[in-house]
Amino acid sequence: MASSSVPAHVLRGAWDWWEEVNNSTLWQDRIFHALAALFGLVSAVALIQLFRIECRVPEFGWTTQKVFHFLNFLVNGVRSLIFIFRRHIQKIKPEIVQHVLLDLPGLAFFTTYALLVLFWAEIYYQARSISIDGLRPCFYTINAVVYAIQFALWFLLWWEPIQAMIILSKIFFAGVSLFAALGFLLYGGRLFLMLKRFPVESKGRRKKLQEVGYVTTICFLCFLLRCIMMCFNAFDKAADLDVLNHPILNFLFYLLVEILPSSLVLFILRKLPPKRRITQYHPIH
Repeated sequence: MASSSVPAHVLRGAWDWWEEVNNSTLWQDRIFHALAALFGLVSAVALIQLFRIECRVPEFGWTTQKVFHFLNFLVNGVRSLIFIFRRHIQKIKPEIVQHVLLDLPGLAFFTTYALLVLFWAEIYYQARSISIDGLRPCFYTINAVVYAIQFALWFLLWWEPIQAMIILSKIFFAGVSLFAALGFLLYGGRLFLMLKRFPVESKGRRKKLQEVGYVTTICFLCFLLRCIMMCFNAFDKAADLDVLNHPILNFLFYLLVEILPSSLVLFILRKLPPKRRITQYHPIH
């Protein structure tokens, strides 16, 4: 009976190729510039969509939808610049500045998609005639606590740059990602089930049901994968994302947890708001 295992020389060849690409300055630059281009493209799409919405409903000011697209533009644009100048960033001293520059867009990514959870929670509570007065203060408080803890960890890492603090910071990121995943599962799932129970069959209801279902699934898997990967990143040197000689891992990570989810969500939410319907939009105060 033939063995189904992969021959040793094939595994050795694949490993040699992986190491060759990882340690090649040329391939590092190619992969990081490819990431910069992809992030730049997503940023441009978000900006175009923001302008389209503003032209459609300029009278509503900064709605939740507009803020969501603006934050997408900002986060992806900053990521693009970071990957363009990644080699220069790795040389910055003190090292804590590197951690801030590499990690801060991840926090902003969390805020961007937490805003979407807030929007869905408001729709769900309003549909059930439940007061939404406490939702926005809760949103701001959660974000303030997350940023305060992360800045405290950065300060401690600058004060005492030991490996344990780096691990703690990455584990905190993993916990924040898990919290976001559960938020999408809770409020996206609730809104999906509520829409599914509506007795009126219409094309608009079916589209909204698909929209909520797709975005909930994408964002839940995105933040869950980020949580798992950050746990590996914290304890396994081979999964370290903060070094130059792991470009393939960086490409796969950012493609799966930021670029692809953002692209899909922007595509799904591409529909422009209807004119003169104030009740569907909630400005950020």
